[in-house]
Amino acid sequence: MNDLQEKPWRDTLHVETAQVLAHDSYPGKQFILRVAAPLIAARAKPGSFAHIQCGPALPMRRPLSIMRADADHGWIEFLYKDVGTDTHELAQRQAGETLSLIGPIGTWFTPDRSRPRTLLLGGGVGIPPMVFLADTLRGDPHWQPLVLMGSEVPFPFNARPSAILVPGMPEAVIATMPLLDDWGVPGRLASLQGYPGCFEGYITDLARTWLDALDKTQRAEVSVFACGPRPMLVACAALAREYGLPCQVSLEEYMACAVGGCAGCSVRVNTADGPAMKRVCVDGPVFDASLIDWSEQW
Repeated sequence: MNDLQEKPWRDTLHVETAQVLAHDSYPGKQFILRVAAPLIAARAKPGSFAHIQCGPALPMRRPLSIMRADADHGWIEFLYKDVGTDTHELAQRQAGETLSLIGPIGTWFTPDRSRPRTLLLGGGVGIPPMVFLADTLRGDPHWQPLVLMGSEVPFPFNARPSAILVPGMPEAVIATMPLLDDWGVPGRLASLQGYPGCFEGYITDLARTWLDALDKTQRAEVSVFACGPRPMLVACAALAREYGLPCQVSLEEYMACAVGGCAGCSVRVNTADGPAMKRVCVDGPVFDASLIDWSEQW
């Protein structure tokens, strides 16, 4: 059992035929897909995902994290990369076509109101849950989110200089995701590719710069949320441990069934009863970073 919460989503899982509303391509074989899926949109939460049939001739589905969900208008949005047969087939889908979805699946991020300074770290295709979480937090003035995104391919949006000042940020680091600025959510970008306005380095290095600029009282209000490739999550967990911060991570593992039947996405987690193998699809994908056995090569 995931220590973050029970699994109430099991009672609200839906198989839904979703119509493609928009499907936009970006450099680096990246795509943003928006579909009409009102049942899933009404129940999706930051960190949850959907299992998508990428094409009519493909027997296996593909799990994709939900990047945005609009319950009022009944749509959900995904960011993905064309990296294999399934996603290549998905990239061919056009507006008006339909896709079969199962969702929303999985546990989600659960911010602690005693720690209103939420540090959101998203790397590559781990960006979507951070956008979703930022969208959720911005509706409550209690929260003070900061979103840091990293990518080694062009970002799937046209970055622009941020109009929001972030104390502790290097002066030259001004690039952000326009959507975040429009929402009034501070964000910054990091990359090793020399993109204009971006931090030259890893997002954990940029996070460290920001954390070091906080005083002790401010740092005690910080919690960390992260999604991205495994090396990045290892670094995020180490950073949180170093500063004594709680950290929740969303793991990205290959899922065949995504509903707990095959156990192919299991990871080793330390529980009150000792080490145990947990399935990322149903016990996660969101876990307390301090409980994961990062030494395991899963």
